[in-house]
Amino acid sequence: MYSGTTIFSQIMKFFPRYDFEKCVNRYRGNYKVRSFSCIEQFYCMAFAQLTYRESLRDIEACLEAIGSRRYHMGIQFPVSRSTLADANENRDWRIYADIAQVLIHHARKLYANEELNVELSNTVYALDSTTIDLCLTLFPWATFRTTKSAVKMHTLLDLRGPIPAFIQITDGSVHDINILDQLILEPGSFYVMDRGYLGFKRLYKIQTDHAFFVIRSKTNSQLKRRYSAPVDKEAWDLGVRSDQTVILTEFYSAKDYPEPLRRIRFLDIERKRRFTFLTNNFQISALTCAKLYKNRWAVELFFKWIKQHLRIKAFYGTSENAVKTQLWIAVTVYVLIAIIRKELRIEKTFYEILQIFSLTQFEKMSINQVLTPAEPQFDNAETAIQLNLFDL
Repeated sequence: MYSGTTIFSQIMKFFPRYDFEKCVNRYRGNYKVRSFSCIEQFYCMAFAQLTYRESLRDIEACLEAIGSRRYHMGIQFPVSRSTLADANENRDWRIYADIAQVLIHHARKLYANEELNVELSNTVYALDSTTIDLCLTLFPWATFRTTKSAVKMHTLLDLRGPIPAFIQITDGSVHDINILDQLILEPGSFYVMDRGYLGFKRLYKIQTDHAFFVIRSKTNSQLKRRYSAPVDKEAWDLGVRSDQTVILTEFYSAKDYPEPLRRIRFLDIERKRRFTFLTNNFQISALTCAKLYKNRWAVELFFKWIKQHLRIKAFYGTSENAVKTQLWIAVTVYVLIAIIRKELRIEKTFYEILQIFSLTQFEKMSINQVLTPAEPQFDNAETAIQLNLFDL
């Protein structure tokens, strides 16, 4: 029988404590702290994410209920909601942003050889954002509209494995296209985006940095066809309608992007929808370009998943620091589960793993054991001596 540590402790063994302490020291997170350290704050917030706690009062009640087992979590003293609220309010959120980047760097190496639904050896990224609505009265700092507040989570997702390569959390009023200025572009990589990121000056920067983009065009884009490439029958049957080389004709757009572009028109036969894509890559097939854009849906699924299964829609504090702390710890927990799934070669989905972990945080079983369904076992010795009621 397994008599080791709890599931929560086993999960935290994959957490890089040494790197975390460096992040804490970088921002002086434990300066003048007597009892409730940054690592204890992280443990409490990670526990809240893993067990779906809804509020600070909820966290306080659960930590009080587990009694002495709290010590095995790495928390020495009882935690009141005011102590946790003060920590979320005052400890620099960049501590948790930096440790999230450390985990992301490790996770991307583990998922680097994942299959992509496109025959490409290049790294492919999908860029998008999700808006988290907030109450204007409680979150006045998160400017968005005149009637409500919001924050945006801008994410660059590596499509070879569901790992975010870049995350930026901003006010809701920050336009998506401005995030392109924050990216460090990788030569030879593909960046797949929706038409909200269509800005030719920034797209030309991707071109000059020797990277590639695939983006959906707007209906009012002023383009002139130079010539058309032939479309073979197989591509036509799958939805490719045209493959053209075009130039921009509007003065300022042509000044921002002075080189030719490739325009691909595609028909989604099942949904009867037409799409127009622009790219600066003239080597891949038109069908591959359409498939790349289709794979962009992975970032939408990522946003849907974290909103449904992590605590990022109801916040434990109202300040900017508290909100960003909670968001970054949620991302850290997500990436930590991704690392565990890969390191232990677990076949279950992220959803299944989190659901099981939510019920077994203090079970003293190995992670593999708790994630493997046990087959019912019967004691043959007892059944052998059981009298048969139907014996004559």
